[in-house]
Amino acid sequence: MRSSSLGRFNLKGLVFLVFVLVGYSVMAQNDTLVLKNNNRIVGEIKSMQNGVLAVETDYSDSDFKITWIEVAEVSGNQVFLVTLKDGERFNTALSKTSEKGKVKLTNVGNGRVVSIQDIVFVKSVKSSFMSRLDASISLGFNLTKSNNLRQLNVRSSVGYTADYWQILGNYNSVRSKQDGSNEIHRTDANIKFTYFLKNDMLAIFNSEYLANDEQKIDYRFTNRVGFGNYFIHTNYLYFGAVAGLALNNERFSDDVGTNRNSLEAFGSLELNLFDVKDFDLLTNIIAYPSITEKNRLRVDYTLDLKYDLPLDFFIKFGVTYNFDNQPVQDASKDDYVLQATFGWEL
Repeated sequence: MRSSSLGRFNLKGLVFLVFVLVGYSVMAQNDTLVLKNNNRIVGEIKSMQNGVLAVETDYSDSDFKITWIEVAEVSGNQVFLVTLKDGERFNTALSKTSEKGKVKLTNVGNGRVVSIQDIVFVKSVKSSFMSRLDASISLGFNLTKSNNLRQLNVRSSVGYTADYWQILGNYNSVRSKQDGSNEIHRTDANIKFTYFLKNDMLAIFNSEYLANDEQKIDYRFTNRVGFGNYFIHTNYLYFGAVAGLALNNERFSDDVGTNRNSLEAFGSLELNLFDVKDFDLLTNIIAYPSITEKNRLRVDYTLDLKYDLPLDFFIKFGVTYNFDNQPVQDASKDDYVLQATFGWEL
């Protein structure tokens, strides 16, 4: 009798455990998407940025990547950081509505209803640090028999996104060496802090570093503070401008070891074009007219073209150009780098 009762108890316990696990699985993946072709996907929404939505499911080893414009309905009980195209940012759950192409921001007012296509950024808000972190690294290496040329390219970035601010760091380096000539170094790095304001306005603080053999720059530290605005902020592209002041500190490797400290104004334009098949394009130009050095003008320009591969790998082609109309003696007015690298992003 006792054995039979124990057996029934174990069976009931097993059934209860199965129900708990199934229930937990359903609750853990309770985000639902309906696409315009009526396909339905149930999983966990990870993020949507640059027009691409990432969804984790039980039946796939890797995240699904879905073009945001193909989404007809979306709902999820977890809390998301949501940004609209006018720059408004909310922490909210999402729920479907009776209106096609609309979604309810459950935690905003009495349930604000917006167009799905007015949403330009979504990120699952969790307590863990890693859930808000983005990173990528790409490498390129060239080797030729002629003159024993060896060149290493490194490009990397890491960023953290909070509710109303973002910090982003980049490090890029080129090392080139061949027989019969000195080794060539070029390194640039920056840390950018952005605080998002109302009406798609933003405030930035940016600290940049450059070392460049071609222009005889031992180091150049430029600290910028300014305000900007997105003119266009959609699921296809971002286009904006920033203006402000920059403090520039430089040391050169010319014969006299020139040092320069100057105050500059700056103005920049940035275009981020994405969701063009598997290509992303980011280009930025910054002009620095000097306030304390008469008639001096510096210009920095970058262009990155990225092609996405499966499993979060990518190929990137980059162009970087620097111009200074008043270089030190025997240094070039400009320098450029063309880079092709293969990488992976988190």
